[in-house]
Amino acid sequence: MPTVPIEELARYLRDGRTLAGIDLGDKTIGVAVSDAGLSFAHPRPVILRRKFTLDAQALLAQFERDRVGACVIGLPVNMDGSEGPRAQTSRAFVRNIERLSALPFAFWDERLSTVAAERALIEMDVSRKKRQTRIDSAAAAFILQGVLDRLHGLGDG
Repeated sequence: MPTVPIEELARYLRDGRTLAGIDLGDKTIGVAVSDAGLSFAHPRPVILRRKFTLDAQALLAQFERDRVGACVIGLPVNMDGSEGPRAQTSRAFVRNIERLSALPFAFWDERLSTVAAERALIEMDVSRKKRQTRIDSAAAAFILQGVLDRLHGLGDG
């Protein structure tokens, strides 16, 4: 399925389906999933990156367990709004996973999401070592919560 705009996500989230958010890192994939009411983002354990096929299988299995109806992926846009190599990597990841799944995907500008997630973890007094293993899923939750808030603002949540 091709990527869809954020404004169209609600039509894929019927019958108790949830919305997933992912933060694509170099070594891990951060995952978060909404509740059935589409109000709150809940981080899931990160997926350690190996090969695309294995990563996609692990991600899609998680989506199946969580009854995901659509997925938002953070798009790492530069501060000036341009797209660099990391944004192109995210777009390529979605193009490849779309061949394996009928789930719709949407992109969300993730500028500063990792910074915000790290600040939140620091405020919760999470140790530096534990932050390293949780940061990508916390960033995914931050991205997903932004989308959920946007959907509620549109009256679609």
